[in-house]
Amino acid sequence: MGLIKAALGSAGGVLADQWKEYFVCDALPKEVLARKGEKKTSGRSSNTKGSDNVISDGSGLVVADGQCAIITDQGRVAEICAEPGEYTYNSLTEPSLFTGKFGEAVKNTFKNIGKRFTYGGEPPKDQRVYYFNTKEMMENLFGTANPVPFRVVDRNVGLDLDVSIRCSGLYSYTISDPILFYTNVCGNFQSGDYPRSELDKQLKTEFISNLQPAFGKLSDLEMRPNQIPNHTEELCDAMNEALTQKWGELRGLKVVSIAINSLTLPDEDMEMIKQMQRTAAFRDPTMGAAHIVGAQGDAMRTAAGNEGGAMAGFMGMGMAMNAGGMNPQNLYAMGAQQQQQAAQQQAPAAGAPQGDSWTCPQCGKPATGKFCMECGTKKPDAGNGWTCPQCGTVNKGKFCNECGAKKPEGAPTYKCDKCGWEPEDPHNPPKFCPECGDVFDDNDKQ
Repeated sequence: MGLIKAALGSAGGVLADQWKEYFVCDALPKEVLARKGEKKTSGRSSNTKGSDNVISDGSGLVVADGQCAIITDQGRVAEICAEPGEYTYNSLTEPSLFTGKFGEAVKNTFKNIGKRFTYGGEPPKDQRVYYFNTKEMMENLFGTANPVPFRVVDRNVGLDLDVSIRCSGLYSYTISDPILFYTNVCGNFQSGDYPRSELDKQLKTEFISNLQPAFGKLSDLEMRPNQIPNHTEELCDAMNEALTQKWGELRGLKVVSIAINSLTLPDEDMEMIKQMQRTAAFRDPTMGAAHIVGAQGDAMRTAAGNEGGAMAGFMGMGMAMNAGGMNPQNLYAMGAQQQQQAAQQQAPAAGAPQGDSWTCPQCGKPATGKFCMECGTKKPDAGNGWTCPQCGTVNKGKFCNECGAKKPEGAPTYKCDKCGWEPEDPHNPPKFCPECGDVFDDNDKQ
């Protein structure tokens, strides 16, 4: 009886599986990440007794926008359909009388019946269709229960300190690689849906734990904490970089956008940043002088309204000024001196011949003499070249390779007629030869 039942089951099952299947997935809601494909049947359909996990050759499936379909055969991914449209699946493992040549299809059908008979009438295969939701998964809340360290760097004022920030907001992600997501996350779930709630808690914890390295990337850009909400794209890139191994390479997920609702610093950290910025501004003597003048103006207004009399108030103000040490006039003088020194470093020495100036090839600053005043680089050897009278660059052609000025016509070159010494700039020799002491005159012109 068992053999007869197996034979009848094998024949009936193979005949029932001759019908082609048609898979269609309705719109996936935002709460669903994946759904097992179901055969499309209706009251008029005769394909109601076929095996659930068998896909006949020539079967079709439809993929809509925002979806991606994967077909598995014996537990392995056999096909992926990532573009919207209709697809036909032909694995050559489940023959159908409605596909290919009729005679060959009949022959393969009887072979399939014999194969199923050895398994007691059951099909020895497992073929499934899974649909994945590739739309953007929005409205994922996050918030830092504990403060996240953030390094504040401002090289303009010499600011470099660590503060603690709290933030909250929303982030969104998408399934960027459905094969990785199927292989490492959802797998062969039997039926129904793979809900988003299966991952929400894990993803939120990992997202918050990787905020610190992402904020570290932003601090490297010398970004202030209050500027972070204006740079969400940079934050997304930093988060994807921090989550590459756990999300991108392991689960096939990617952060799409981040929206920050609030970002706060402790009052003591905010006050410390303001105080350091204010102090750094006073490194400029003129800024310090202006601050003292403003403070003196406030003191004069306060002294004028002193209840003990204006004279007593002004006497107290004078004592405070005498005890203060530096006065505004000295600070203004220091600032003017610093500005003058900076201008002198930028400009060539007064009264120096125009041909004696040259541009340092190391730092690009104008210089005179044999060494750069900025970095100490030695003046390049002119050889048989000439010094541009416009920018001081040493050239060997007919035009300056820096500013394009033409080489001066008829400019004589000099060489000592006593010992043969040649100056570095043959067009601008010194007054005396450093080797023999002879005076450079018309006899030394070449």
